[in-house]
Amino acid sequence: MSSGRILVVDDDRSLIEVLKVRVESAGYDVATALKEETALEAVKEQVFDLAIVDLQLDGTDGITLMQKLHQLIPDMPVIILTAHGTIESAVEAMRRGAYSYVTKPFNARDLLLQVEKALENRVLKNEIQRLKSFLDEEYDFGNIVARSEKMHAVLEIVSRIAANDSTVYIQGESGTGKELIAKAIHLASTRKDSPFVALNCAAIPETLLESKLFGHEKGAFTGATQSAKGSFSQAHTGTIFLDEIGDMSPTIQAKVLRVLQERQFYPVGSEKLVEVDVRVIVATNKDLEEEVKKGNFRSDLYYRIHVIPIYVPPLRERKEDIQPLVEHFVKKYNQRMKKEIKGLTPEALKKLLLHDWPGNVRELENTIEFAMAMTKLDTITEDYVLQSRAPVEDETLKPLKDAKNAFERSYLIGLLQACKGNVSEAAELAGKYRADFYSLLNKHGLNAADFRSAE
Repeated sequence: MSSGRILVVDDDRSLIEVLKVRVESAGYDVATALKEETALEAVKEQVFDLAIVDLQLDGTDGITLMQKLHQLIPDMPVIILTAHGTIESAVEAMRRGAYSYVTKPFNARDLLLQVEKALENRVLKNEIQRLKSFLDEEYDFGNIVARSEKMHAVLEIVSRIAANDSTVYIQGESGTGKELIAKAIHLASTRKDSPFVALNCAAIPETLLESKLFGHEKGAFTGATQSAKGSFSQAHTGTIFLDEIGDMSPTIQAKVLRVLQERQFYPVGSEKLVEVDVRVIVATNKDLEEEVKKGNFRSDLYYRIHVIPIYVPPLRERKEDIQPLVEHFVKKYNQRMKKEIKGLTPEALKKLLLHDWPGNVRELENTIEFAMAMTKLDTITEDYVLQSRAPVEDETLKPLKDAKNAFERSYLIGLLQACKGNVSEAAELAGKYRADFYSLLNKHGLNAADFRSAE
């Protein structure tokens, strides 16, 4: 049986009775009103999930009534009933907030399908809003912006799959917010009160990764002065997030596959089997299907983790999210820097919108932080966006931290240009481990691939 309370408004008594019978036959609770005043009184007295309103009412019109109903219940979907000759007006009603319209004489099956879809859409929107509100409150995740259709689709998937324990595979470029999506899934799940443990597989040397994942016994290797739990044990009854899983060596891949299959493992140096109850979420910026074809990633592990795929789009594919992200970051750094910057000039915002954002949201945040640190005005001009250093020669000396960050970014750019994007070569020249060098690139929103075709 369906569920939901529906208000039907029409000044034709015989039609309203037919509508009531048809909708009630589908399992909905129906209230009716012949006049605008009756409809408004009904909504003030009880909560409705949906309204069906005739476009032409005695003494008023359906659009006006719909707007009054939305003042009382803003998120209530409204379906407009219209005659064939007034379809243009019904389309206008949709522009002004109606969910859809149905023409008279109506087909009962079509009407009930519209009702079902409208109620499902409302539940979904409420769930996404609940999720976003919860994340904003608990973890300041206001930068999960869903103004774009692509990000709205991502949050829709999150809301649908969060409650089950299926493995989630998140793919997206560096800086798109894959870990935020993973945390969103965890916090919307039944495991939300248990640990969320994140491990970046690319940032840990291979010799230590096994210990980080599974733990170790005292004396298991040089430096193991005491026993330690690994990430899988720490995440017991909760969620483990394996970021950049594509960077695992074949040996570690085989051991992770066994854990995913059996939910048990041996810590390094131990003969005692450990069992865990965890939900697994993985993420990668690589095309693992292509890595499987190249022999760099195990096919059996790929199919084990590729259960519920979520693609997080790069910022260049959802540029309508740039402005709300900028507003969020300005607010964030106003609080941190004790400033009162109002925002960006139109020219500065245009410059951001035209940029391709190889570093995605992380690069955008770094850009806003740099601009806010450098400007002396209450608005950010185009001179301070997408610059690795202050563009004005007569500026006063910057704080040491800002100067170091500017030099570091400039140094990395020069290094990548010299090595034509070869990360291994650049890391060796810099005297850094490859994983540490990648962390520096991520910090400054740089992508080595952008330098591989440079002259």
